[in-house]
Amino acid sequence: MDTTSSEIPAVRIRDLKKVFPVPLRRRQVTALRGLSLDIPAGHVYGLLGPNGSGKSTTLKILLGLVTPTSGTSEIFGIPSSEVKSRTDVGFLPENPYFYKFLTGAETVSFHGKLCGMGGRSLRDRVTELLELVGLQDAGDRRISGYSKGMLQRIGLAQAMVHDPRLLILDEPTAGVDPAGSRQIRDLILRLKERGKTVLLTSHLLEQVQEVCDRVGILAKGELVREGSLDILTGVTGQTEFLIENASPELQAEISRLAAGHGARLVTARQPQLDLETVFLKATEAGKAPPKPPGS
Repeated sequence: MDTTSSEIPAVRIRDLKKVFPVPLRRRQVTALRGLSLDIPAGHVYGLLGPNGSGKSTTLKILLGLVTPTSGTSEIFGIPSSEVKSRTDVGFLPENPYFYKFLTGAETVSFHGKLCGMGGRSLRDRVTELLELVGLQDAGDRRISGYSKGMLQRIGLAQAMVHDPRLLILDEPTAGVDPAGSRQIRDLILRLKERGKTVLLTSHLLEQVQEVCDRVGILAKGELVREGSLDILTGVTGQTEFLIENASPELQAEISRLAAGHGARLVTARQPQLDLETVFLKATEAGKAPPKPPGS
């Protein structure tokens, strides 16, 4: 990728609004209220929010499945309303559907052919992806015999078959047991190492905190908090000290006596909130104050 293209955000959304009419009740439902955000290329971005906050509507607009009422959205600089914007996108819906009479390898191959792939290059790609998602020993098994976690991983494989730069994952660990959830988490981290951009939604906030570079929190169609995890979870006005070989007396007078008692200051940092606390505060309190500079 050249320098110019790398400076273009993977996703750019500006003042996105979506109003759904409800004809039988003669009213409207506003799903998005002026959403604006950028997702840098090569980042893992978590889009969070309670049910009905606008997450799914945002993804559908990016994928060209829903037309916004107003505002714009782009994928690598191309308006998402244009079909060509989706040639560089892989998508895993929350509840993917597969032809259960196909094997795992046949499923990935089928989606590759839909993308115009074929021949030896496709066969090699299927083998590579099955190994990447840890299903190389289950590639010849029918999908009907797969567990939920295996289905999610084969879904990731089909989403990556054409080697897209952006992966959109809607609840990728929904209904998956802890072991399968950990495998999917590790896979997302491997994709990041390969320079892929990942936009995901999830209700598993601990997992989001493990994999995401930045997080946006939606509530009632508005972006109420957004930024890096360090900024969002940091507690302002407080500092933690981690002291090695400190006696109880030294701990009581640490601010004044640390240097004089032979103790070593290992680190000083802001104490961190867990992402769940940030999420609950943001969605309960409504729109937060403006973001601090540099967030």
